Amino acid sequence: MFYVLSTWERFSSKNFIVLCTLYFVHMTINFNLKSIPETKISKVKSLSLAGWNDTEVQFMAENGNETMRRMYEAAVPVYYYRPTHKDCQVLKEQWIRAKYERKEFIEARNKLTYEEETRDGMLMKRGRDNGQFLNRRFILSKRGGTLKYFTKYDAKEPKAVIKVDSINATFQPQKTGNPNGLQLTYLKDYSTRNIFLYHESGKEIVDWFNSIRAVQFHYLSVAFPGATDAEIKPKLTRNFLIEGYMEKTGPRQTEGFKKRWFTLDHRRLMYFKEPLDAFAKGEVFLGHSDQGYSATAGLPAGTHCNSAWHYGITIVTPDRSFLFTCDTEGEQQDWLKHFNKVIHTQMSPQEYNSKSCLE
Repeated sequence: MFYVLSTWERFSSKNFIVLCTLYFVHMTINFNLKSIPETKISKVKSLSLAGWNDTEVQFMAENGNETMRRMYEAAVPVYYYRPTHKDCQVLKEQWIRAKYERKEFIEARNKLTYEEETRDGMLMKRGRDNGQFLNRRFILSKRGGTLKYFTKYDAKEPKAVIKVDSINATFQPQKTGNPNGLQLTYLKDYSTRNIFLYHESGKEIVDWFNSIRAVQFHYLSVAFPGATDAEIKPKLTRNFLIEGYMEKTGPRQTEGFKKRWFTLDHRRLMYFKEPLDAFAKGEVFLGHSDQGYSATAGLPAGTHCNSAWHYGITIVTPDRSFLFTCDTEGEQQDWLKHFNKVIHTQMSPQEYNSKSCLE
């Protein structure tokens, strides 16, 4: 049996082993291995294509997953985001570099860069109206629990002050067209506001991401002193459940179906005219099935459907029904799977509060 030193067994279809002077790493991401100092890597070997001698097999058996994980992940902070095979390249690469190149988690340090009282720097931000990415100054305050951004470096007043506990952050390389693209989402005047950012440095943008999570973790630990780390961690930033295009009609269900970009953020189904819009055109709250919420395939009998897409979905809420169409049956079933998983999950007290804000 082979032992590999990482939890990344399925990050890609190519299974490579990096034979290091002290350890094996199961490398399945495609960043340039030569950029890691040569003293740390002696070989790169394929799991399936390369031959393995007895010495190498013995080394693998003695220095496998658990041994190396105990060493290189000994002090990973609770708030630090551990990527999975589904995550984007920059998250996976920086996780590898943080562990094996910078050795950040071998032992508990006084303070990691993510835990500084204030993080101050420049990020490229997409303009709300013109769509251009421009350099903007951002200041993240642990004490204030806020993220501020300024249109000019020396501006006295911020353009916006965002409470960190209301922020969601998720990497969006495909949507933004940048491998380091990050999307921030928060509620502004009871409407969802999107901010799209990037930085040329993968380390810098991932550091900002984990710094936001660190401030969120600090805020929630103070606000809920009795909560355990396991209870707080799921309340930090999260990835969207599903995104994509559907068509929808209006409340009278006689209007024409219009193509919209949809994002399901747990119980909030938001829709936008375009994926990079700053504000959602509308939102649908998905409560529990016991409260009269349901999602089914198809449209009600007699629905006037001018849509070019014929795979319908009907979401029923206590107030009204929402009608959507998908381009393919596969997309329809994928959306329904996520809708019904949410609808059949019990609601938390915080989710009842979210529902009130959207009503």
